[in-house]
Amino acid sequence: MVRLKDIAEQVGVSVSTASRVIKNSSSRNVNPETKKKVWMAVKELGYTPNEYARHLVASTHQEKKSTKRIAWLASPRLAESNPYFSKIYSGISETLNNAGYTLLLLSREDLEDEALFHQMIREKEVEGMLLIDKIDEKILIDCKELIPVVGVDYNYSDHAISTVDYDREEAAYKAVEHLVSKKHRRIGFIGGGNEVNMAREKRFKGYKKAMHEFGLTIEETWIINSGWCLEKSYKSSKELLSWPQNSRPTAILCAGDLLAIAAMRAAHELGLNIPDEIAFIGIDNNEMAQYVVPSLSTISIPQYEMGVVAAKILLNQIEDRSNIDLKTLLPFELLVRQST
Repeated sequence: MVRLKDIAEQVGVSVSTASRVIKNSSSRNVNPETKKKVWMAVKELGYTPNEYARHLVASTHQEKKSTKRIAWLASPRLAESNPYFSKIYSGISETLNNAGYTLLLLSREDLEDEALFHQMIREKEVEGMLLIDKIDEKILIDCKELIPVVGVDYNYSDHAISTVDYDREEAAYKAVEHLVSKKHRRIGFIGGGNEVNMAREKRFKGYKKAMHEFGLTIEETWIINSGWCLEKSYKSSKELLSWPQNSRPTAILCAGDLLAIAAMRAAHELGLNIPDEIAFIGIDNNEMAQYVVPSLSTISIPQYEMGVVAAKILLNQIEDRSNIDLKTLLPFELLVRQST
């Protein structure tokens, strides 16, 4: 059995110092680097402190002062500068602010060090966590054991957590269905994803399902994995649309509106008429979609509402001290504009 003394010896500190770190005692300050080393030793040696365990049990069953702090795990780029995620962020922050809670923005890098993760959870006394960015599976499991966790637009784990999302596969299916209703049969796809061939990306799955059910051929050369890079969407589209008319698609489904807007620029530069020679439909309803020329048809996703619902679910779990896993899918809407 690993003892507190073993932790202290590995780090090179006194037993009392190691104990203060693990108890999160504020009686005497401990150097942050020392705290980090102690928690790394706890993780490496598999130490389960009896007093800390009792503290967790006590904090679960006894009334404790609410800190009114919620962790929001997302990269700053996603949370603040990406139009899609900034709407989700607005829904979350407004709902939490109205309930008197403070939102603490953390990045994935903040939690890559598992010891630092545990330090943040206790020292900042976070009562719950909202996930949008991918984190290590082990950290996710550890986090869920300590506090309620809700994923919003979260598709990175098969581990059971509450999530709020939309049906990505069905949204892409409806987009293809709309293009088919406009007499298109040669339909391409621009998407992204972590996999080289996008095999696990749900919008790509929806595209393939619709193409199959409508009896349409999927041409591999008409599928572009942009990696969510606008420049790649633009350049790859320009190359594809430069082909002879009978060798290229007549319509393209884009997994995001910004990818579609980049591809539309390529079509404009090639002198192609939208939608007569090439039609486009996106997924998101980015604010820019209604202002480009021609305006972009899209599947409108309730981004703000996703944030609101996710925040409310988390607040309910905190209040009820429950961690029931709920899977919530919000409805989407087809918006037909000039690009189709």
